[in-house]
Amino acid sequence: MLAAAGPAPRLPSEVSPDDGPLLERLADAVTRSDAPDVVFALSRHGRRSIVSGGTALPPPLPREDLRYETGSAAKTFTGLLLARLIHSGELSGGEPASALLDGGRPAGANPVTLAHLITHTSGLPALPAGFHLRALPAWHTNPYARFPDARVVDAFLRHRARHRPGTRWRYSNYGVAVLGHALVAATGTPWEDLLAGQVLRPLGLDGTTLRADDSGRDALGHGRDGVSLVPAFDAGGFQAAGAVRATPHDLLTHLEAHLDPAGVSPHLAPALRAVRRPVLRRGIGHRHVHTIAWFRHPTDGGPMYFHSGATLGQQAFLGFRADTGTALAAVCTRRFRAHDPFLATAYALLAQG
Repeated sequence: MLAAAGPAPRLPSEVSPDDGPLLERLADAVTRSDAPDVVFALSRHGRRSIVSGGTALPPPLPREDLRYETGSAAKTFTGLLLARLIHSGELSGGEPASALLDGGRPAGANPVTLAHLITHTSGLPALPAGFHLRALPAWHTNPYARFPDARVVDAFLRHRARHRPGTRWRYSNYGVAVLGHALVAATGTPWEDLLAGQVLRPLGLDGTTLRADDSGRDALGHGRDGVSLVPAFDAGGFQAAGAVRATPHDLLTHLEAHLDPAGVSPHLAPALRAVRRPVLRRGIGHRHVHTIAWFRHPTDGGPMYFHSGATLGQQAFLGFRADTGTALAAVCTRRFRAHDPFLATAYALLAQG
């Protein structure tokens, strides 16, 4: 399938002859992604190459300077935050979430812990009971916005697990959302302030936020057709699971910190090392390895860490490889569709090194 016609990808203004092959690969990835706005931002040993383009006319601000919705890739920030709180001694990870959220409620024999929530082994479903019914009126615009903080917490405290926590893996936006509320309860700090104070400011991520505003700095999402505009994503009570929006520059900074923890603030270095350690293996041959923030797949040279995300109008892919010193942040402004080329293209680009 040919990508829809649009302006040629925008290449960096300063290019050395050695950058040519890499920039061609990035430009090809932009074109293949077939979306109104696309940015592929790659860092190799600290040297950045950013190529943008898309099927739509360029927005008023350069595409690489806009903030994009990261969807579930925001969980990499949440995992790093939890690792930071554990390393600082404020938490152990073994705390029962219900006790934190309900004033010391008895934990019971097999409680859902913070570690279960971040590793998707809590036994919680993907979404809480009652979510679909309440979200239905806004299903094509902003379904999560109709399920605020209190409803997420109440649904969790009422939930009765079908499986003992820690025995099965099931990806759950709900579980990570509950984790966020448990961290807020444990620290007495609102989520936005907690994430900013422990992760965003120490990394210098001043182009990262949790909600869109009227500054004109937020990329506009589109439906599957790549034409219909979609409202800015409102995470409702699921902020920890998917509220982060950031510029490609900030996303690269986030990833580069994982490649070189020693080069960032001592405040975060131990946590950055911790989130690379495997905590769970599953699938045939244990190919699917998980840390508390990343999926990890093998390559010929070493492990590749990655996480993708999608909202109703945007997609993101984040990943890094220590063996090649490579970090990749890719974003686009079109809703995911069957046989979508964007994520496959981004994954292949990082896997090739």
